[in-house]
Amino acid sequence: MWRRAIARATGDIRSQLRSITGTPSRRHYSSSSSSSSSVVNSMILRSLKEHYTEVSKMAPPPKVSSPEPFTVVKGALDSGGPVLKRTYGDEEISLSVMRMINILPGVDPSEIDGDDEINQLFLHADISKPGQDYVLHFLCGLYPDALGIHSVSLRHKRETSGLLEVPSKYNGPSFEALDDRMRDAFHGYIEERGINDSLFPFLQAWLYVKDHRGLMHWFKSVGSCVKNTN
Repeated sequence: MWRRAIARATGDIRSQLRSITGTPSRRHYSSSSSSSSSVVNSMILRSLKEHYTEVSKMAPPPKVSSPEPFTVVKGALDSGGPVLKRTYGDEEISLSVMRMINILPGVDPSEIDGDDEINQLFLHADISKPGQDYVLHFLCGLYPDALGIHSVSLRHKRETSGLLEVPSKYNGPSFEALDDRMRDAFHGYIEERGINDSLFPFLQAWLYVKDHRGLMHWFKSVGSCVKNTN
């Protein structure tokens, strides 16, 4: 939903720029370039304001409580780090999430059905114990009715602050290369710690809210930059 709003906003701005400059991206300005620039800026600001107002009126998704015993990490909406955390015995478990479409190469988001886009999530689960330098990292595909493990690796604790950092050591075999018994054991391991498809409703709603905040901030920030351009 928010992705479509961004696409509409940028598409409208491009159309308005073409109508003013006569070309998609280049124009040799005459002596009236200052006046033309002012017109362009006004068109962009008006479009940004219209879309900001439109998005601000969108109804938020129904509120979903965080799944017990997980709690929401303070400041998670304004960062790219963990969203949920919990303890399990002496273990610390943290979960991060992103849309699968955001990291798949060569995929045009505009060609993905809206339901497919939001219903395919990547879940990063880090499980650590006191006194150990490494965490057990699970990369999972999360869906409304299923969770599947893509990989299991060891990561140094300093490598777990962001979602996409490349591990500094051997990342382990492909999960599919493991035998059925070991794969089932890993699925049982994370299920025992509450990492399963029951997390999906909350994380889906959380991403909606995060996207909305990000889009509103984008409209305001771009508008501020254009407004302050001399």
